[in-house]
Amino acid sequence: MTINNFPQKFLAVSLLLFAATAIAAYFLSIHFLWALVILLPLFFMGLQDMIQTDHAIRKTHPLIGRMRYFLEGLRPAIRQYFIESDLDHTPFSRRKRSLIYQRAKKAKETVPFGTQLDIYDEGYEWMTHSTYPFAFDSIEQDPKVSVGGPDCSQPYDLSIFNISAMSFGSLSANAVMAMNKGAAKGGFAQNTGEGGVSPYHLSQGGHLIWQIGTGYFGCRADDGNFDPDKFAKTVDHPDIKMVEIKLSQGAKPGHGGILPAKKNTAEIAKIRGVQAGTDVLSPPYHKAFQGPEGLLQFVAQLRQLSKGRPIGFKLCIGSEIEFYDLCKAMVKTGIKPDFITIDGGEGGTGAAPVEFSDSLGMPLRDGLSFAVDTLRGFDLKKDIKVLAAGKISCGFDLAKTLALGADACYSARAMMMAVGCIQALECHTNKCPTGVATQNKQLMKGLNVPDKAERIYSFHKKTVHALVELLAAAGMKEPSELSRKHILRRISMSEVRRYDQLYPEIPVGCLLQGQEGCLPDLYRKEMLQYLEEGSNYE
Repeated sequence: MTINNFPQKFLAVSLLLFAATAIAAYFLSIHFLWALVILLPLFFMGLQDMIQTDHAIRKTHPLIGRMRYFLEGLRPAIRQYFIESDLDHTPFSRRKRSLIYQRAKKAKETVPFGTQLDIYDEGYEWMTHSTYPFAFDSIEQDPKVSVGGPDCSQPYDLSIFNISAMSFGSLSANAVMAMNKGAAKGGFAQNTGEGGVSPYHLSQGGHLIWQIGTGYFGCRADDGNFDPDKFAKTVDHPDIKMVEIKLSQGAKPGHGGILPAKKNTAEIAKIRGVQAGTDVLSPPYHKAFQGPEGLLQFVAQLRQLSKGRPIGFKLCIGSEIEFYDLCKAMVKTGIKPDFITIDGGEGGTGAAPVEFSDSLGMPLRDGLSFAVDTLRGFDLKKDIKVLAAGKISCGFDLAKTLALGADACYSARAMMMAVGCIQALECHTNKCPTGVATQNKQLMKGLNVPDKAERIYSFHKKTVHALVELLAAAGMKEPSELSRKHILRRISMSEVRRYDQLYPEIPVGCLLQGQEGCLPDLYRKEMLQYLEEGSNYE
């Protein structure tokens, strides 16, 4: 009997086992019948495999075929704990994860016996230090940046490091509350994500950045459009300090989303302002405005409705021309956002198509440097703060991002790890074993809010502390002194480039003076063609 006849072999073996059990029970002891407690369930499981039509392997290899799916489920954990080296990235290396856990738990985080990195390997990066460093305690220990342009009447002092956009519904109630409680203690901000401002965001006293996506959750009219009155009512809370319009995110730029009816519970429906038990669409585009000037008019409207709070928008850089158009519209209308958040293509979510996650969106360093340079070229940067997000998890990540021109940073996945995420890669299954990314109340019970809040606080404090120590070692008093010349990257064994060589800055105001040639070579051709042909905006 060949392997191709495995179902027949299964039936034959099953009959032999039943017969052997019956004979043993008859001639030896009735207790042998207890074997049926195991044999009968296995037999019926095998019959079920033979009858079902969804899985070919289970049908042709009943019972044993199930092992394939069982082992496949174990593969991520086996790889993470037994196969990967400390430096493998999938998507966060064990070394990075361990650092986050150590800082969150206030455990020892020093490195014995030297770095594990190959410092002569392509891609290795480091920061220049000074022969004349400053004493650490002589520097501001909790640096902040004031967000609010000329038209903002309620500027906000934002921490240099904050919790990135994650919605209630994606995160559990306990995770949201732990992050908010930790943010309240540490004096940093939590972005609500586009799912709206939930009671869990408002329960612990942490400062919030309210993100508004294309679904307009929390300010949504019955027809799915933006409702100014609902916006004004929601934003009028003392803990909501800033408002961020989400244009796109790095994990899935240009892609909308859908809240399935089965996940649209009465609680989530109430928070998002939708009807429970229905499919709710978030389109890939905004209905409240069109084009660059429309976006800026919307920014002005939200600033007025929010009584002067800082208003900005978030995007992952796609078309350089479109961002160029947006800056031209700011110059033309005189309307400027108070901040712009640049999200890198390396951003993560539990709901991104593979092609979008892997192959769409400009990576953070390229997108951030381009956005900052374009704002400088139009002499807009002085009035607009730039926030950045994209796998930022340690002090050196902060330093690199600030050196490229960001004023402050966000982190999502590192903050999730600080409250207990183990990178189980089950965010999309509602089976997160640590209770972070799930709505399963039994799993959520394991996430103790006061304990995890303390961990979020500790992780933030120690990460900012690491940045400040780097600044002191480099002879700088504050983060704004960081520039691209301070970060170096190995190109090959014998070649090293500073960030200012890899991402050359352009002179302030040069694009207002018609000096399009001042743009980096990467974008110059497109910009010259743009000038010759005009733009959709004009």
